[in-house]
Amino acid sequence: MPYRNDTEYMNYVGHLIRNPKLQKLEEIPQHVHSNRLEHSINVSYTSYKIAKKFGWDARSTARGGLMHDLFYYDWRVTKFNKSHAWVHPRLAVRNARKITNLNKVEEDIIVKHMWGATLAPPRYKESYVVTMVDKYWAVKEAITPFRQKLQDYHKRYHRKMLKQ
Repeated sequence: MPYRNDTEYMNYVGHLIRNPKLQKLEEIPQHVHSNRLEHSINVSYTSYKIAKKFGWDARSTARGGLMHDLFYYDWRVTKFNKSHAWVHPRLAVRNARKITNLNKVEEDIIVKHMWGATLAPPRYKESYVVTMVDKYWAVKEAITPFRQKLQDYHKRYHRKMLKQ
């Protein structure tokens, strides 16, 4: 886990990752082949690296990205009157406020990360980064078994070709 060796990143979010309320996310499945904590760290760290590269607010990006999915139900099972895309960011920001003080960028990241599935666009460039990185990781996590099968197929194919 490269994020653990990144001192700056861990200074921003290490205490949050260790918080029992975030650790509870490890028990909840996310995109088929990941859990919610793993997904949240992936989104947070990737977004942080991008923000840092561009000289943007890397701290808020890391924190908002980490807490963007801070809710405790399995979205494939639990149903609400409103869509999950609208409900869970509001639950996440409420849960995040219970464990830390949030600035306006962090709140916007959490509430607006489902932009595209919801109407209100993000207000800050850091929020757009987390929104896009969240989609990237969702797809990557969901297709992991397919990617592995494809890699296995290519290995078998190349071994077969070498034998001929």
